[in-house]
Amino acid sequence: MQVPSDPFVRGVQLRHLRCLVAVAQERHLARAAERLSLSQPAMSKTLAELEALAGTRLVERGEAGRRGIQRFTVAGEQLLAHALRVLEEIDAGALALHPGAGERVERLRVGALPSVAPTLLVDALLALRERMPALQVEVRTGVNAVLFDALRAGELDLVCGRMSDPQRMVGLSFELLCAEPLAVVVQPGHPLAHAASLSVQDVMTHPLVVYGEGTIPRHHTESLLSGLGLRLPATHTQTLDLAVARALVLRSDAVWFTPAGAVRDELLSGALVRLRVATAGTEEPVGLLLRSGVELSAAQRTLAALLREGASAHAAALVSRG
Repeated sequence: MQVPSDPFVRGVQLRHLRCLVAVAQERHLARAAERLSLSQPAMSKTLAELEALAGTRLVERGEAGRRGIQRFTVAGEQLLAHALRVLEEIDAGALALHPGAGERVERLRVGALPSVAPTLLVDALLALRERMPALQVEVRTGVNAVLFDALRAGELDLVCGRMSDPQRMVGLSFELLCAEPLAVVVQPGHPLAHAASLSVQDVMTHPLVVYGEGTIPRHHTESLLSGLGLRLPATHTQTLDLAVARALVLRSDAVWFTPAGAVRDELLSGALVRLRVATAGTEEPVGLLLRSGVELSAAQRTLAALLREGASAHAAALVSRG
């Protein structure tokens, strides 16, 4: 058999791949070292060896004196995807060799934007429970960038999120499910709740609740205001916690700018009221994200199919409340 001549093929070892995956999962060298029961210098050395074998930088470190990882390079993202597949295949091989070495519970780890989790995702999860009652499901919510990192690092199996810039999409696939418009909502007893005609200027006389900086709902809120020559007042309340935002609106005269899907059930039940304010152009594309080139488990395939089935009904419900 011919011996491979490529230095990377000849030199790479499982410890290098485990190092890369741990760094991706922790985004911090010291914590990654602790995960693998290594010292931080040993972790740094292993990562440096891998980069030397690859002939390129794989991660961008933080500032001097800090051990955080700013980001993975494109080459790092590409190698990470292969490293995960190699380690997953080894785990599968170990299970095949020793099938009785302990009971394994099938689990599914799902990530979702806070605005998507309460409705579109929950609908699919309820249907999934009927089809696969023995499945263990873990749901994690967060901003898009954090969910992407977790999916790419193999800590999540599937994400309901939005498309990002090409550099952040390396190693991931995106399938559009629906587009959610921004809604302006209040509690039923609000002075504006039943006004036949409203302008954004009318809304601005009340306390505002908005999403956090760097999120698409926040960007759409600010763009909507900017298009009317307005600015978000400095006295607004910003939060990604839907329970907090919902409580603020229900117990005061605050006005909440939120993706309509996040409050679909409340709008349908009448617990919240959508103001008659035009929000055209604020639609947020929501889709299904998976790691590219990975064979899906039965649970992943089933949940993906249920999300597709539920997306049209979800979109129709949003339109009916528009």
